[in-house]
Amino acid sequence: MSAMLAMAGSAAAHASAVTGADGTREGIKGHPGCAQLDARGCLDLALAAMGGRDKLAGIHSEQLDVIGHTALVEQSYRQAPFITSYARDQLTVDFDQARLLDSNHGVWPEADPHQAESDVALIVTGQGGVYRSKGGDSPCSLADLEGARDTLALGPERLLLTASAAPDLHYADSEWLRSTPHSVLEFDWHGQPVRVLLNGFNHLPDAFERTASFQDFWFAWGDVAQRVYYDNWKLLGGVLLPTNRIEQRNGVLWQSTQILDARFNATLDEKTFAVDAAAAAKSKLSKGWNREFSDQHRVELAPGIELYRGAWNATLIRQDDGVLALEAPISPHYVAGVLAKAHSAFPGLPVKAVLSSSDSWPHVAGVREAVAEGLPVYVLDLNQPLLARVAAAPHRLQPDPLQAAPKAPQWRVVSGKQVIGSGANQAVIYPLRGASTERQYMVYFPQHKLLYASDTLALNPDHTLYDPELMHEVVQAVAREHLQVDTVYAMHEGPTPWSQVVHMVDAASR
Repeated sequence: MSAMLAMAGSAAAHASAVTGADGTREGIKGHPGCAQLDARGCLDLALAAMGGRDKLAGIHSEQLDVIGHTALVEQSYRQAPFITSYARDQLTVDFDQARLLDSNHGVWPEADPHQAESDVALIVTGQGGVYRSKGGDSPCSLADLEGARDTLALGPERLLLTASAAPDLHYADSEWLRSTPHSVLEFDWHGQPVRVLLNGFNHLPDAFERTASFQDFWFAWGDVAQRVYYDNWKLLGGVLLPTNRIEQRNGVLWQSTQILDARFNATLDEKTFAVDAAAAAKSKLSKGWNREFSDQHRVELAPGIELYRGAWNATLIRQDDGVLALEAPISPHYVAGVLAKAHSAFPGLPVKAVLSSSDSWPHVAGVREAVAEGLPVYVLDLNQPLLARVAAAPHRLQPDPLQAAPKAPQWRVVSGKQVIGSGANQAVIYPLRGASTERQYMVYFPQHKLLYASDTLALNPDHTLYDPELMHEVVQAVAREHLQVDTVYAMHEGPTPWSQVVHMVDAASR
């Protein structure tokens, strides 16, 4: 009966694949491959195509050898085409006990020479998650907890079973995918509609899609359109499994992974899942990028110029007519704390503007708060289109102040030297324009011979420069603009003597 239905469904799908007179695809009528079937009947065909419900449910655990790459859309110095990082993972997934072990060998292209490769293990259990390295266990990120949850429920081994368990499973509008008509099943999962695209000819789930908010670097974009493609199907232990997974977010092809080898239901070593309970519990308390601003590490760079050290530094600059906030990083909530500190540290003075010196997404995720507050934001000309998209990005799933009360951005677009204010704390913006700093600007305080170098200065534990090319380009820009600098600091580094940095640049070039 299933074979007859499949043949009839394929014919119906082909008949409904209408091409308009202009050669464009028109809407799909009906449900390709699932003619005269309700949503659960269509799902049953998909389960059968993968080997059957019992075969899929019989995968209690799996051990995978996986290779993949990621487009560093949040870290690439010059935007698309993006720099790529690489990984080789030995992944163990225990579906029965909802736990995961991922031993990752990563290759990071932006690292210093001979330091690109690293090894770390991620272990997620019901207790929480940890990273395991030579130094012991430390709490994993909220993003990795979220990723483990997705793997356990929305990976290809469990996607159809998760759909089957959903009480609201129903048809959505059919879609074209890779020139092929697909029936679409939709169900709610943790408050998010998930759509599974079933091939109208062979009934296999070629992709799933949803709109979700993420806790990784995509946090800045709010409601993200995600589509995950499945391909390179292999028959493994009686199950037809896609070994290639390609993830697209907001139209960007972001990640691709390929299973090189797979084993099902091997005996698992319980010791490998043992974690430091305190570290694992702490991971569950993480707020992700929505973290609190702290004023505990305040550094007075000059009278009226206060640096607040953290994973992402923020600076408040008092001028005669108001206060400048230098950088709006991490999240709107974090920047709300920065602006509140500006009001308490300099009572009676308004915040006159926010300066956003870079395009790296964790550096700009808080710009939405500045826009919500109606503040002018100084942005580099090359970054204005990206920041406009950040400001316009929908945040309906986790509303922020700008989503609740939309406002038009007040961009102050910087294309060359830009002077802000007067007096002792006058600030002057200079675009850097280097190969690795093309989308960053530096801020100079001439009265103090103080330079803020955006995202360029970071020191290794041995007091050498991380990625010396970045500071090499800053040195070039300082010479080009004929600046006199005594002290330099940056997004991730505190005040450092300029002569010391120049010496380190020279040493790196030998």
